[in-house]
Amino acid sequence: MARHDEGVVTVGRSRIGTFFANGTGIVFGLVMLFPVYWVLNTAFKPDSEVRSFTPTFFPNDFTLDNFKSALGEELFIPSMINGLIITAMAVAAALVVGFLAALAIARFSFYGRKAIILVILAVQLVPFLALLIPLFLMLQGANLTNSLVGVALVYLVLLLPYTVWTLRGFISGIPRELDEAAMIDGCTRAQVFWRIILPLTGPGLVATSVYGFIQAWNEFIIINTLNNPQKQNLMAWLLYNQTERGTAWGPLMAGAIITSIPVVVFFLIIQRNIATGLTAGAVKG
Repeated sequence: MARHDEGVVTVGRSRIGTFFANGTGIVFGLVMLFPVYWVLNTAFKPDSEVRSFTPTFFPNDFTLDNFKSALGEELFIPSMINGLIITAMAVAAALVVGFLAALAIARFSFYGRKAIILVILAVQLVPFLALLIPLFLMLQGANLTNSLVGVALVYLVLLLPYTVWTLRGFISGIPRELDEAAMIDGCTRAQVFWRIILPLTGPGLVATSVYGFIQAWNEFIIINTLNNPQKQNLMAWLLYNQTERGTAWGPLMAGAIITSIPVVVFFLIIQRNIATGLTAGAVKG
């Protein structure tokens, strides 16, 4: 709607349109946040209140027993350590390998370059579960089943296509003139890499690491298939709250909250670089 104020024409929504848009956003936000609230609500309830036929939106008897039960489980701490080790190995390897591959694709011309880009896109279209049995057989042949290294390698394969494709966009956004100017000043290609390309790609590495961390930390099916309970992560550990007698909803929700803490902490540590990282690669590629 156009408005005329002292000869200046401004274009925007009417008050009714703005009110409707804000109201829709608030309703949508509440709907999205309700499951998170219900997890928190259930985690602080005693079992009798959780299983009551009459739902309560606030705990009548506030308790921390569910968190004590989750933290006291025999496999909880080992599963958390396993998850951190696997995630760290997979994300670090994906950033190193993916960055070098993206650098080669973005900065060098070679035979088959476009084909590699198409293959990277095509790989992301293949359901990863369709490759689970062949991967299991390959890892079994290499004696890497039921090991943290084997799962980390599988996660590396899972993260690489996205990592390469995303970092390629960031590197392509760095003007080649900077490389040429640095080489004219006496820098070698290795020095150009360390002093020019790597620092300027820093926000992209941060944004990519967030995606990789979330994907590896939250993965369940692969690690549950390849490893036994002693070498699984917290996502697989949550499954053991479901028994033949029923589901322990309180400890399950408490465990889910504890499981999300590393992701939240990781996000808070690098949140300043995320916005820059998500937009810096939005240039020609």
